[in-house]
Amino acid sequence: MKSYQKINSILGWVVFAIASIVYILTAEPTASFWDCGEYVATAFKLQVGHPPGAPLFQIIGRFFTMFAFGDLSRVAFMVNMMSALSSSLTILFLFWTLTMLAKKLALRKGEMTEGKMIAIFGSAVVGSLAYSFSDSFWFSAVEGEVYAMSSFFTALVFWAILKWEEKSEEEHSFRWLIFIAYMMGLSIGVHLLNLLAIPAIAFVYYFKNYKKTNYKGMLLTFIISILILGFVMSVIIPWIVKLAGFFELFFVNTIGLPFNSGTIIYFAVLISGIYFGIRFSRKKRKAVLNTIIWAFTFILIGYSSFFMLIIRSNVNPPIDENSPEDAISLLSYLNREQYGDWPILYGQYFNATIVDREDGNPIYRKSAEKGKYIVIDDRKGTIPVYDPEFSTIFPRMWNNTEKRYINDYKTWSKMKGIPTSVTDEYGETKVIDKPTFQENLRYFFRYQVVHMYFRYFMWNFSGKQNDIQGTADKKNGNWITGIQFLDNAYIGPIKDAPKSLQNKATNSFYLLPLMLGLIGIIYQLRRDNKNFMVVLLLFLMTGLAIVVYLNQHSPQPRERDYAYAASFYAFAIWIGLGVYALFDWLRSFADQKIVAIVISGLTLVLVPGIMAKDGWDDHNRSNRYTALATANNYLNSCAPNAILFTNGDNDTFPLWYAQEVEGIRTDVRVVNLSLLNTEWYIDQMKRKAYDSEPVPFSLPWEQYKEGTRNYTYFIENENIKGYVELNQLFDLILNDPTRLTMQTRIGPLDFFPTKKFKITVDSASVIEKGVVSPENADKIVNEITWTINSSGLTKNYLMVLDLLATNNWERPVYFATTTGRTAYMGLQEYFQLEGLAYRLVPIKTVSKDRQDGRVQTDIMYDNLVNKFEFGNMDDPNVYMDETNMRMTMNLRNNYFRLSDALIKEGKNDMARIVMDRCLEGMPDESIPYNYFVTPLAEGYYKIGDFEKGNELNIRLIEIFEEQLAYYFEFPAKIQKKYDFEKQQNLALLQKLTQVANQFKQEEVADKASEVFDVYFELYN
Repeated sequence: MKSYQKINSILGWVVFAIASIVYILTAEPTASFWDCGEYVATAFKLQVGHPPGAPLFQIIGRFFTMFAFGDLSRVAFMVNMMSALSSSLTILFLFWTLTMLAKKLALRKGEMTEGKMIAIFGSAVVGSLAYSFSDSFWFSAVEGEVYAMSSFFTALVFWAILKWEEKSEEEHSFRWLIFIAYMMGLSIGVHLLNLLAIPAIAFVYYFKNYKKTNYKGMLLTFIISILILGFVMSVIIPWIVKLAGFFELFFVNTIGLPFNSGTIIYFAVLISGIYFGIRFSRKKRKAVLNTIIWAFTFILIGYSSFFMLIIRSNVNPPIDENSPEDAISLLSYLNREQYGDWPILYGQYFNATIVDREDGNPIYRKSAEKGKYIVIDDRKGTIPVYDPEFSTIFPRMWNNTEKRYINDYKTWSKMKGIPTSVTDEYGETKVIDKPTFQENLRYFFRYQVVHMYFRYFMWNFSGKQNDIQGTADKKNGNWITGIQFLDNAYIGPIKDAPKSLQNKATNSFYLLPLMLGLIGIIYQLRRDNKNFMVVLLLFLMTGLAIVVYLNQHSPQPRERDYAYAASFYAFAIWIGLGVYALFDWLRSFADQKIVAIVISGLTLVLVPGIMAKDGWDDHNRSNRYTALATANNYLNSCAPNAILFTNGDNDTFPLWYAQEVEGIRTDVRVVNLSLLNTEWYIDQMKRKAYDSEPVPFSLPWEQYKEGTRNYTYFIENENIKGYVELNQLFDLILNDPTRLTMQTRIGPLDFFPTKKFKITVDSASVIEKGVVSPENADKIVNEITWTINSSGLTKNYLMVLDLLATNNWERPVYFATTTGRTAYMGLQEYFQLEGLAYRLVPIKTVSKDRQDGRVQTDIMYDNLVNKFEFGNMDDPNVYMDETNMRMTMNLRNNYFRLSDALIKEGKNDMARIVMDRCLEGMPDESIPYNYFVTPLAEGYYKIGDFEKGNELNIRLIEIFEEQLAYYFEFPAKIQKKYDFEKQQNLALLQKLTQVANQFKQEEVADKASEVFDVYFELYN
């Protein structure tokens, strides 16, 4: 057994080394898109990220960033290394978990033999490496996100409970339970997913301590485990902070003590209670009680990482989301109140009528002037009460915040509904189609279970169609097998896709990991049903239980497979056990050693081997700098000291990273419109940050505090003719706000008496301040006039108007090109494109081609040619996923718009440089040509470079022809799904023909026309 233990240790670390090498080699060298930029920035400077926070991740991340040794460009890579090593440690503990479980199976049939030992280690190697190369886990392993470290904690505590089971007869074995409690407390500072291992841990404890088990005992154990899970999530995590808040309010507001006194007294009481509890349990020799108190204590010690957020928030760092400066505000942060709530076990359907409103919990803020906490929003009547007729147990279709969610609910559920008469809170009666419970369940199974879980499961263990987000059609994001006749029948001939449609994320595992895992399930169920139950609980609690809890609407902003990685971890255990099952079934046919070696070798090649081979190209992010390049391009699109409005994760978080970590363009103030709805973010924008002066909002805190001016309605006054000067309205808010408030039956309502606004322009001033160049002086309008076509303004857009009313052209104001038209508020006619951002200027441009704004060619030329970066987009070996590809569309369009404007100005040489740079930075080999390239071909014709134009057009004709041929190969029932693509390609061929004829390029025109005729006839 000594040799077994030694080999077990050595092989575990060998597998760890393999995983580490793979993840380090494929890690992204800088920040990635989505939340990664925010996580890296907040880790580097220990700032406060989005709720509910990940302070332990940030603290450890800060430690890793020190190994950049002052090289700021390496900081993100060091945080990515932390994820890589967290992931390889996960694989290490998975290996040791598998050897423990396989060893139990081996010893059920006699003594340990050399053949069994080889089979055990083979099982562990295959299972752990299969998980190493699984799609979702590998994705998280190479970027600076919390899911890799969360997986590590899950693997660690699951291994630890098996270790406790192994050592439970020894003295002081309870220390393993204390260790598990401590790890779970620490994991709260990373992600709550780790807590879902509690039911599996409880069953290990039950099976070890009760030799005679039955269904009643298992049911009771499950109920107790869920109660423990609920106690940690709903009592320890929120109530430790909530009670601190109660103490703070009482001792500060009632007793009159200084701020934080109540919190100090509370923790003194809590620590004293723990101390006396431990003394009492030891004195009375109550071992179970003693263990429970110690476990509770170590959970709190782990949980204490959240003190970092309070400490750092009090120094007002540039990133300080929710500003959790005390116990009261920390509770709101932990409860994710800015994201709202959603029903799980009982609640409303999406079209439920509000019949009443209840009072919410008041919101307090610290008032230094009054020396106590004051109520800034009593939240009276803020909690809607829904018609019980439209409420149900297990509500799945609940979100009515966007029309597309409602449409998708109806589509996925095939909803017909039952006409039902309802009366709302205003006494108005109407008839609404009420979803049936059957339709509710149909949505649950079709979308939440099959599309948002089972599809991801099959990605990892069967194969993946591509990396384009799936929307239930046959075109994108489906699972595949790699077995051609199965895939052809299900989604069409994907293996025959032309190069322009090929996707590196097309992975085929031929169902081999799935089948091996199913073998492992059957084998463990038959031979070791207790441990099967343990693994099954881990699988279900980290899979379907999350599905139930998240209660996701459709569509989601991105694929969510990373949330279920722990469930795939459990299945990887069965993959490993499947290897041992094959050995056990076949060992009687030959020498055990030979069978063990052959089975282990074959499954190693056929499962993790194929997974690694197929997954490498779409998980290898080495050399990819696109997120940083995009951030650089956004920031360098702006003039000095600019204010840049952004909206989403990918036009905000990479910019935060660029500024906070690498110090790029810290004079530009990035203002996220989604966060601008909150008072704490507005407060932060009014503070100086690095080289950026405060954003010049005029409204005082009283006019934008929580619960104030959340929505300003447009109630047009018929006596007001024409456009209203914007600063007059804000003067009213500042000096006589009651004139813009009316009383209604549901309380006070803020309004503007118009939706037509104007800003008077001083032409001499805007030229002097460099807003408009002197040569464009004749284009300056006397006033900017615009209409906002909506029912009113949310607080964020009110603040934008406040800025426009008071800025007086002192600071350049930009809107990112990706924020969307809603964010532009009807100002597009006064936009000037200077890169990846529109600048607001007093020059009116009426769009003739559905493109927003004018192009200031000299500024934009300097930005796109001299400042813009591509982040290695030109390297065909660099993997460009869907998010990156979407960014290239915006880039190509910008290069086209600049070149087209230069041509119109007669600057053909400059236009050529712009188009050449676009094609060099995003060549066909790495970013396949698409319809955004067609206007560039026309641009070459316009400057007389027919050779280059023809070269591009011939390639485009080839692409369109290949794609049309591919679409028409599909079976008839699937082919109809591609009607849009067919129509688009035909329209582009038609346009290309017209352009080629216009410039007398008959050969190209004839070729395009010929292809068009062939497929137009087929289409009809």
